[in-house]
Amino acid sequence: MDKEHAEFIGDNHTGTRVDTPMVSNAFEKSDEEKIAAIQVHFQKIMEELGLDITDDSLSGTPYRFAKMYVKELFYGLNPKHKPKLSTFSNKYGYKKMLIEQQISIDSSCEHHFLPITGFAHVAYFPEQKVVGLSKINRLVDYYAHRPQVQERLCLQILKDLQKALETKNVIVLINAKHLCVSSRGIKDKNSFTTTIEYGGLFEEREYRNEFLNAVNFNNTP
Repeated sequence: MDKEHAEFIGDNHTGTRVDTPMVSNAFEKSDEEKIAAIQVHFQKIMEELGLDITDDSLSGTPYRFAKMYVKELFYGLNPKHKPKLSTFSNKYGYKKMLIEQQISIDSSCEHHFLPITGFAHVAYFPEQKVVGLSKINRLVDYYAHRPQVQERLCLQILKDLQKALETKNVIVLINAKHLCVSSRGIKDKNSFTTTIEYGGLFEEREYRNEFLNAVNFNNTP
C-alpha cells in the first residue's frame, strides 16, 4: 500500500466488515511464540528511532511491549478468551427495559494503534431470556481489547447480545475519545465520537428516547 492510500484510509476511519479482519492461521502460534517474535520486531523499531537499547531503562522494553500487546491490549483477538454469555429463563416475566451504562471502553484504533477510551451504554427488552449483568461488561471488554473501529465495536456487541438473548430488542451506544484525533493529525483535544446501533423495539423513536434519556444523552438520532 502506498503512502497516500494509507493516509487516506486512516484519516477517513474506514471499516470493511463487522468481523475483525483476521488471517486463517492467526492462532497457530502460541502466545509465547508471538511475544518472542514481536519482541524482536519492536526492538528493531526502537533501534530505527535511534534509541539505545542497551540502556537499563530501555533494555526490557521490547519484551514488555510484546507481552502487553498479546496478553493485555489485544487479548480479545483470541476467541478462547470470549466470555460465555450465560442466559437464564425470564421466569419472573420482566418485560421493561434493562440498562447497563457507563461500561468502560479501553480499546485501540486499528489505523494508528492509539488508544480509544470512553463508555458504552447497553440496553435490552427481555423476551424469553435474560443475561447476567456482568456478562454484558465482559463482552464489551472482550471486543474492545483488539484493534478496533468504533462502528464495528458497536455492531459486534449488538449482534452477540441479540444472538444470546434471542431477541432483536438490543441497543448499544458508545461515546469515546480517540487519541488518533487528539494527539496527531488535527490534534483536537475536546471532541469525542458517538456511535449507536439498535434493533427490534428500539427502531421506534419512543423506546430510543427512553434509553437516551436514561443515559442522559441529549442528541436524539
